[in-house]
Amino acid sequence: MNTLRARLAVFALPLLLAACGHDTPPPRASTGDYAAQVWALPAEPGSLAPTLRPTPDGRLLLGWINRREGRRTALQFAIYNTRDGWQSQPRTIAVGNALAAGPADPPHLLATADGALWAQWVQAQPDQAGGTDVVLARSRDGGMRWEQITRVNSDGMPTEHGFAALWPDGSDALGIAWLDGRAKTRGHGEAEDSGDMQLRVNRFDLNLQRGTDTVLDTRTCDCCTLAVAMTARGPLLAWRDRSPDDVRDIVVARWQNGAWSAPRPVHADHWVQPGCPVNGPALAARGDTVALAWYTEADGGPRLRLALSRDAGTQFAAPVDVDQGPGVLGRAAVALDAQQVWVAWLREDASGQHLTLARYAPDLSHRLQTLDVATLATRGLASGYPSLAVDADGAWLVWTDQDANGAPRLKGVQLTR
Repeated sequence: MNTLRARLAVFALPLLLAACGHDTPPPRASTGDYAAQVWALPAEPGSLAPTLRPTPDGRLLLGWINRREGRRTALQFAIYNTRDGWQSQPRTIAVGNALAAGPADPPHLLATADGALWAQWVQAQPDQAGGTDVVLARSRDGGMRWEQITRVNSDGMPTEHGFAALWPDGSDALGIAWLDGRAKTRGHGEAEDSGDMQLRVNRFDLNLQRGTDTVLDTRTCDCCTLAVAMTARGPLLAWRDRSPDDVRDIVVARWQNGAWSAPRPVHADHWVQPGCPVNGPALAARGDTVALAWYTEADGGPRLRLALSRDAGTQFAAPVDVDQGPGVLGRAAVALDAQQVWVAWLREDASGQHLTLARYAPDLSHRLQTLDVATLATRGLASGYPSLAVDADGAWLVWTDQDANGAPRLKGVQLTR
């Protein structure tokens, strides 16, 4: 099975792994450790696939998919003021059974400096088996109405498009990257696709008028998430490349002076993997400093790596291993502030899935703190990816778990000193 949905179904099977400990050195003692407290979220039961993103004015945008039995699937969001709490009840951006609700391909939200909100999600094509489109919407009134909606991929082909990443382009426009399957074909009577998944990028202005598609990579991993961060020199994209001999290492490219740089490997893991691992990179930037976390199974087994760049992603230093061993799932989130690098990730053993968060010194020379945030009731890919945001006062972390009835549910913590 080579289609994206078939692969996700395989990776969503429960993983019954033997219990194993963290194979990383113990953290050094540090003063001023952070403590986690429950962050009450406004999402109803049945919610999954969270996305958390700061706004230009210092608030937080939380988006998610709500999927409840007997109801149509909905894309919803809420805005959090870090000083005063949730500003409103959840609002609905889009609703319908065609709205894709997979944990590995979450929706994305973005606020631009002109006050507009942007939302992106994946939607099943009508009357097409397995085809999906990347949909983009814009609200001019803080999310009350979403009257501007368009399809990002313009090929109209019955194939898979998704795994997008968004970034601001000036004060009132947006850049977007996505995985595009228009080069993948299926012959008559064939059960599997042939051809390659592409990475494409484009720009949309305040009226949702598109620019010209640029193909940034002609052969990528089919179903690994993309990551983007705004550096002082422009947006930096990270994704899992796929070489002709199935080496699936992480590469980056930056938009600068009106053009995209050539994709450059972050580190030569040389991980040869015949199938998509459904495990993309995580990326954060502060000025010219960039932190990138990724999963690999090169060099003897699963591990989560973290590397730093001081020149906006042109070069990365040698990585540190955040976690390694057969229980490591990866699926990381990363963030930066003036004092530290934050990274959250998942691992799974016989006792369940575990969400861990660590803080590193700004140069990654040593770990400052490790927090065991939660033991999850869910297994496998159903937990999706955690989402992390930071400011001067602390950090916020959200993830997907499940309730006693097996229904998905969002959970969150706030981390303060």
